[in-house]
Amino acid sequence: MTGSEESSSFRLVYVPGVMPDKWVRVWNERHPDVPLALTQVPAGAATGRLLDGDADAGLVRLPVDRTVLSAIPLYTEQTVVVVPQDHLVTAVDEVSPEDLSDDIVLHPLDDVLDWENLPGRPAFERPATTADAVELVAAGIGVLVVPLSLARLHHRKDLTHRPLKDAPESSVALAWPEHATTDEVDDFIGIVRGRTVNSTRGRTQPPAQDKPTGAGRGGARRQPVPGKSADAKRAGKSGQSGGRSGRGGPKGGRNGKPRRRS
Repeated sequence: MTGSEESSSFRLVYVPGVMPDKWVRVWNERHPDVPLALTQVPAGAATGRLLDGDADAGLVRLPVDRTVLSAIPLYTEQTVVVVPQDHLVTAVDEVSPEDLSDDIVLHPLDDVLDWENLPGRPAFERPATTADAVELVAAGIGVLVVPLSLARLHHRKDLTHRPLKDAPESSVALAWPEHATTDEVDDFIGIVRGRTVNSTRGRTQPPAQDKPTGAGRGGARRQPVPGKSADAKRAGKSGQSGGRSGRGGPKGGRNGKPRRRS
């Protein structure tokens, strides 16, 4: 699809934990004739969907390959540790990695955090998904470190979470194929960036019409007075100048007046 072609819908993929509702609502208000097709995909599958042409844009987690995708970072999430309600760390407002040294910290295969050294003790095997890891936390087998949105997505009444300091964070971005920046993609960029409906940023504007040469403030050249040529104007100015000079010299009526005798 190119910018000049009409599409039946604007296809947007998003990863778990991202809530695109507010942007979708604005899109539907501004583009009632272009439906927005919304699809949730695993975090690791979003890039492939974009490169394969199955979506026009995506709300993804960084990093992405910037050689093939354009991306605009939107926000960075807080990292939290998910624990049972009766866990010791629930007594504090914030947890450090050292506080988890005695815990088994689960590391699912779909983890979105870029760890150098995972805190705590490793499990015997990695859960396949974050959802599986949450079930293990509920069973008392370990704890789980995730972005806040994923903790909320998999919320359970028997679990809670606390902020984890000095931990990797996950950033969410709007991404699209580098070679496919369509008008629809640009419009969605404007929505997530908060542009108003009247904003024309990013669109090609029609060229401004040239003003007539010599136009004044009113947009038109001053026209000469009908019947009066330029030579006549110069002659009139010359005569006016001479008249003013004559008033500065001796008056003709006094030249012949006799002097008073003493």
